[in-house]
Amino acid sequence: MSSSVSTASIPPWNRVYNLQDLENWSFKGPSLAVLGHPIAHSLSPQIHNAALQQMGPQFAGWRYFAFDVPVEHLGEGLTLFHQKNFQGINLTIPHKVEALSVAADIDPVAKKMGAVNTLIRQEQGYLGRNTDGFGIQNALLEELSSELSGADIIILGAGGAARATVVQCLESNCNKVWVGNRSEERLSELIHSLGGENPKVSTFPLSAPPKSLPTSSILINATSLGLRPDDPSPADLSTFPRNLRVYDMIYNPPETALLAQARKLGMPAANGLSMLVHQAAKSLSYWTDSKVPVNTMFQALADSK
Repeated sequence: MSSSVSTASIPPWNRVYNLQDLENWSFKGPSLAVLGHPIAHSLSPQIHNAALQQMGPQFAGWRYFAFDVPVEHLGEGLTLFHQKNFQGINLTIPHKVEALSVAADIDPVAKKMGAVNTLIRQEQGYLGRNTDGFGIQNALLEELSSELSGADIIILGAGGAARATVVQCLESNCNKVWVGNRSEERLSELIHSLGGENPKVSTFPLSAPPKSLPTSSILINATSLGLRPDDPSPADLSTFPRNLRVYDMIYNPPETALLAQARKLGMPAANGLSMLVHQAAKSLSYWTDSKVPVNTMFQALADSK
């Protein structure tokens, strides 16, 4: 789409839309969207639209919007988004797993991860991919100067975020992954979802971290504990080896109980803000086939505070 698109014809990006709005969608320019339920809290429109403004005149008519879509309407919604010429879609809770069964095609790595957060428009429908793994990999390198290749990784949690992280670690040829969780049943489900026992993956109860954990590891919080300011830490870091680098996927609040304890113990630590930006930038690069100004995305987040 050229820069000749009139800005008067572009719907405002800073509001939440729904499927009824989509049925009457008249904007002809290339559209992008994030779908969730709820979605009003999302910062994705701010960071994507800020980046698009810096990406040259060929993207002047592109816009990124937020849509509140209940999970039971995701399938019909994607059909309508395709009809309305949306070039790309991000998915957040509760759509990441549901998309596996409704997208036209799924990337093999996203299948392994068991979740989709990015949809790319193709002629017959949307191709599902997952950029969360790319996000965590680049965040660790940027914030903690740590590469996944050859590393020992400790992951807290056994849900969807943990599974995606384990897959990314294995895909990146890490040395070994230890996964800790309070529920042994969830740990068993995680191992099963990964295809069964793997010599590179071990599990342990969070209440009793094994003495055999390596002394120099990257610890990643993939649980939701910390989203509320009064949440306890998912684990007591004093029961782990002291030479840890700690990454918490949560970015709001900016300092969780886990991060506060890590800094108190002198451990290098960072929150999930960089992961949010890098996974978003990867999605935008898929849709536009262009270089994305990551620094502009970070600035848009800073300006939103």
